Amino acid sequence: MAATLFTQNIIACIWDFDKTLIPDYMQSPLFRRYGVNEANFWAETNALVENYRKRGYTLSGEIGYLNHLLTYVLAGQMGGMNNAILAMCAAEIRFYPGLPEFFTQSKGWVADKPEYRKHDIRLEHYIVSTGLAQMIRGSAIAPHVDGIWGCEFIENPLQPGFLNQKELDLKAEAEIAQIGMVIDNTTKTRALFEINKGTNKNAAIDVNSRMAAEDRRIPFQNMIYIADGPSDIPSFSVVKGNGGIAYGVYNPAKQEEYAQNDRLRKAGRIDHYGPADYRAESSTAQWLRLQLHGICDRILRDREAAVSQRTARPPRHLTPTPAEEAARRAPKAPEQEKFLE
Repeated sequence: MAATLFTQNIIACIWDFDKTLIPDYMQSPLFRRYGVNEANFWAETNALVENYRKRGYTLSGEIGYLNHLLTYVLAGQMGGMNNAILAMCAAEIRFYPGLPEFFTQSKGWVADKPEYRKHDIRLEHYIVSTGLAQMIRGSAIAPHVDGIWGCEFIENPLQPGFLNQKELDLKAEAEIAQIGMVIDNTTKTRALFEINKGTNKNAAIDVNSRMAAEDRRIPFQNMIYIADGPSDIPSFSVVKGNGGIAYGVYNPAKQEEYAQNDRLRKAGRIDHYGPADYRAESSTAQWLRLQLHGICDRILRDREAAVSQRTARPPRHLTPTPAEEAARRAPKAPEQEKFLE
């Protein structure tokens, strides 16, 4: 008998990282460790595309900073950097107020009511970032999330002829040497569809496979996408355009970020916006709680309607009404009695 793949009782909060969960860029601890001037690094990164164009090269801006980090490593200014160091430096990352506690608290909100628990409604948190996945994994928020998408580096690359080797030689002192994965502002949307279809939970499901809406693990209307600005417009559009919720956040200390979010709301890119403050009393936490409860209520209505529509009433004994029973016991008229003879 045919069955749907998932019960669609899961809600997903999907988060950007830099300027959304933290006030700075995650790479800041790396620059401090190696004594690299952070402002100079980003100025150079922003100038790469134009300078390479003048030299006859085409460079994708999305991988510019990853290439430039590798150049710093190869030049010796950040020599010896590896994935272990990325994770170790991530311990210095400082989050906005209320984090990471908000991630745990919000999961409790979907269990606020007995009827939510009855239908096993749950909340999952995902981070989809153009930053470094290994640094997110090493940060304080990692234990509180259900999945991470970010850029990856490879250390000790496989050498020519590796397919013919029985044992692969690994250097004791590893150093990042290649880019393994790139997440940019456009490919973030692929991660959204992986969460939507359940590819991240079931490897047998290809993200490019055609799937009916009722077979997808987390429908877009069960998603809230939270990010800080225009670079997330592709993701805002995918989630909001498919019935989900788009929420912008800003640093309360920066008026220009507030104005930027207001423009996004007026343009219809986001549903609402608020400060990057996730303490329980903040307007952001309260608004997100309201939306989560709204999604829970809709899931509850959908589940109850499905039960009502898909279950037939059981057979029962037919008991006559008092009027019918009185009519049956009443004396018969003479002409009726004669007819019955």
